[in-house]
Amino acid sequence: MKVRDNLTIIQQNIEQACKRAGRNPNEVKIIAVTKYVTIQRAQEALDAGIIHLGENRDEGLLEKWNALHEQPVWHFIGTLQSRKVKNIIDKVSYIHSLDRISLAVEINKRATRKIPCFVQVNVSKEESKHGISADSVINFIQELKSFENIQVVGLMTMAPLSEDENVIRDTFRGLKQLQKDIQALKLEYAPCQELSMGMSNDYEIAVEEGATFVRIGTSLVG
Repeated sequence: MKVRDNLTIIQQNIEQACKRAGRNPNEVKIIAVTKYVTIQRAQEALDAGIIHLGENRDEGLLEKWNALHEQPVWHFIGTLQSRKVKNIIDKVSYIHSLDRISLAVEINKRATRKIPCFVQVNVSKEESKHGISADSVINFIQELKSFENIQVVGLMTMAPLSEDENVIRDTFRGLKQLQKDIQALKLEYAPCQELSMGMSNDYEIAVEEGATFVRIGTSLVG
């Protein structure tokens, strides 16, 4: 299917999810995850009106950035190795996978401006997932106070691949509660206004539970 047609369906689903949750659909931004598709398909996403593109590897991001860099808002959404930070730091508008101090040190050192970062949280406690534990998030964010080039704009998580909607919903609710706890601290460097959660299989639940960015690959661009 054309990206434009897929986008129409996804936007309708998001509008319905917002209606159920009493939210404004304008609060939800769609990131087209282009890691498995060609530059041409990524361009098709941009032509359909998508602004935000997400890549999870530095090579993929650099390849598409070189071809498309005037247009998209770039999100780095994958696990980021400290040694790869220098490759992408001046290309991205958001990093979704800040999960350790050593990475923060490298981002802070390499950046020439404030980088909006999402702290990645392993809410579901799955061993296969990256991210820091929910119990450690507040301490971790407090440790970032002296990092002048890092702005904690929000939190990111991935829900388990589960048929049980309650398991998925509980994960997203857990992240929303953490966001509230952090916002209550009123940290200037960590306003934590955003929630990056929800993918092709669970974005409607994520939107119902407060997502402001959804990361959609398969059902949008293939």
